[in-house]
Amino acid sequence: MNTKIFVVLLVAVLFAGPMQILAADANSAGMKDVNSAAELKTIELPKPQMEGGKPLMQALKERKTSRAFSSEKLPLQVLSNMLWAACGVNRGDGKRTAPTAMNKQEIDVYVAMEDGLYLYDVVLNRLIGIVARDVRETTGKQPFVKDAPVNLIYVADYAKMGNISRIHKDFYAAADTGFISQNVYLYCASEGLATVVRGMIDKALLTAVMKLRGEQMITLAQTVGYPKK
Repeated sequence: MNTKIFVVLLVAVLFAGPMQILAADANSAGMKDVNSAAELKTIELPKPQMEGGKPLMQALKERKTSRAFSSEKLPLQVLSNMLWAACGVNRGDGKRTAPTAMNKQEIDVYVAMEDGLYLYDVVLNRLIGIVARDVRETTGKQPFVKDAPVNLIYVADYAKMGNISRIHKDFYAAADTGFISQNVYLYCASEGLATVVRGMIDKALLTAVMKLRGEQMITLAQTVGYPKK
């Protein structure tokens, strides 16, 4: 055999094995990503409890901002009750506990927890899996966000708002987010939970993490949990 041909064949054999291993590792990593996304399944929330709680005037009296949270997880029933209070359907015509301009219902509520990021399905009362990893640290710049059990992210879908000017979309989205976040404040006051609404967010980073479309704009975030003892 020609010496040059032998050298070429030898080099090919030596490099083929490592390349196959690298390809296998890459495929394995890709499969892990796919499987990881598949593992974050939809959570069917229990029916919200619409009775009980503290009287409105007492809840208003006790409404406050807190920035110290226990890492204890919220039970699904509490989470369901809170999300319904935020912007759940409270009438047969599909209207909600929080108003929106022209009833566009453009504010979506995302829920970041230890196991991943979810979108609250208002109509079916469930959490739809979006990102199968802990993204809480990216929901704000304060140190407590990464350990608190729940971070809500309010996202305005401008595509739902019709043919109005951008300045009006910005104004209505901000006002509508305020209604929802105050509902959460009052629920937390009624149930002895701690909460704080936040604007200190790296929106560019969080938009990428949440895989939002160009028409979706993050307005505010809100941390919720049991008070730190």
